[in-house]
Amino acid sequence: MIQSLIHYGIHFVAPMLVALLFYKPKWIRAYLIMCCGILIDLDHLLATPMFDPNRCSIGFHPLHSYYAIGFYLLLLLPKKTRLVGLGLVIHIMADLADCALMGS
Repeated sequence: MIQSLIHYGIHFVAPMLVALLFYKPKWIRAYLIMCCGILIDLDHLLATPMFDPNRCSIGFHPLHSYYAIGFYLLLLLPKKTRLVGLGLVIHIMADLADCALMGS
């Protein structure tokens, strides 16, 4: 229960805080773009079983691979892709917290 609160808190509260602090005039737009980072969880559809509470997503799913994470970090550099990159990096941070909490 607490693990889910932390995980989804990072997914949805962290982008809101970033949007309110750094993108105040257009915070709703910034928040929604960053929340789209959750779409990388579509790669879970490729796994069997699709959901395993004891599996760390990082390094297992294609869109959670270390190569993908490197690409997400590069998206932070250009201003035009920064919000997408922030959403993806925040997503990875949520999954990392999840992995740490389960002891993987």
